Amino acid sequence: MAPVFLSKSFNRRIAAAILSGLALGVSVEQIRAAIAAPIDPSRTSIEFIVDGVGWPRTKGRFTSFSGKISVDLRRPDASSVTFRVAAGSIEVGSASFADYLRGDAFFDVARYPDITFVSTGVDKIDDRHARVSGDLTLRGVTHPFTVDVEVDRSRDKDRLSFRATGTVHRLEFGMTAGFPAISNEVELVISTQAAPESQ
Repeated sequence: MAPVFLSKSFNRRIAAAILSGLALGVSVEQIRAAIAAPIDPSRTSIEFIVDGVGWPRTKGRFTSFSGKISVDLRRPDASSVTFRVAAGSIEVGSASFADYLRGDAFFDVARYPDITFVSTGVDKIDDRHARVSGDLTLRGVTHPFTVDVEVDRSRDKDRLSFRATGTVHRLEFGMTAGFPAISNEVELVISTQAAPESQ
């Protein structure tokens, strides 16, 4: 239900995934330019889906967030990804329901306004896929969190594109309201692009 965002960072071996861009025609200069890359909010979406017994699937999103992907090709261990999401920016298609989710039964945004993700490691699967691990903090509780990430370059070649998917178990974060009628598992999908800071 929370993100991550993104981007559980591209800590240790994401550099290898980015190097695959060479085979796609990305120049070394362009890859180097992406070493320090804030996410592009205008090209980022953080969405979630939760099921319930006798309820339609609930789909929602967060609209306020920031993040940065830093990749050090010479020292991959120094690479990192961080994401911060404003919990109060949740939208679910209903203003009253969104207000309920902002309350203490769920996100409790008055006490815990931010959801954060800080990467701790990356496992390369192949040239376009990685598994990213990190620490997700929600409602003041931190747990390990892992997402599967697709890595690609955009058409303008100056941006790196990422699509991350994962499952948040909301009970781990003290978000117990409605269980078991409302599922413990919340599907998370984050799509983002990162542009060099010099742009």
